[in-house]
Amino acid sequence: MIVLEAKNADLARGFTQLAVELIALDQWLENDQPTVLGAVTTGDIWQFGQLNRQEKLIIQGIKLFVIPDELEAVFQILRAALE
Repeated sequence: MIVLEAKNADLARGFTQLAVELIALDQWLENDQPTVLGAVTTGDIWQFGQLNRQEKLIIQGIKLFVIPDELEAVFQILRAALE
């Protein structure tokens, strides 16, 4: 799991940075976990993405989660990533 802060509230650039870091993490990990999860955030808005390690495919989540309204959903995603 990687969480990045989007500088100047620019989620698009933040997601590009997240994708690069997910790819770098894939090369560093020594386990066979099929996906790696990441998130980019402005603090109030969260967007998730994942890397499918076998297909080398970055998947960008469409849904933007707004805090505090969707705080519970964000916590559920983060908790699931840690399990």
